[in-house]
Amino acid sequence: MNKIRKGDSIVVRTGKDKGKRGTVVEVQKGNLVLVEGVNLVKKHVKPNPAKGEAGGIVPTALPIQVSNIGLFNAQTGRADRVGLKLLEDGRKVRFFKSTNELVDA
Repeated sequence: MNKIRKGDSIVVRTGKDKGKRGTVVEVQKGNLVLVEGVNLVKKHVKPNPAKGEAGGIVPTALPIQVSNIGLFNAQTGRADRVGLKLLEDGRKVRFFKSTNELVDA
């Protein structure tokens, strides 16, 4: 079970986008996640008349390491570490380590 999932609200902890919040769009192999509005680069694109695409400079989001982000805890208002615990009914759930509150209700 991954600690970060698609649709989670995250905060960037390190790097050029430190402090930015975003939503996870995709979880990729190798501990990489794609977050909307974070780690944007400008990509130069050639025009493709066959597909009707115009060329130019397009902002594109690149994946960011999972170790550089933290799950947003609405209770504390900042990024928090996440752990996994097994409940009595056999379900494995995520919880915030600072408040011990469950992420998955």
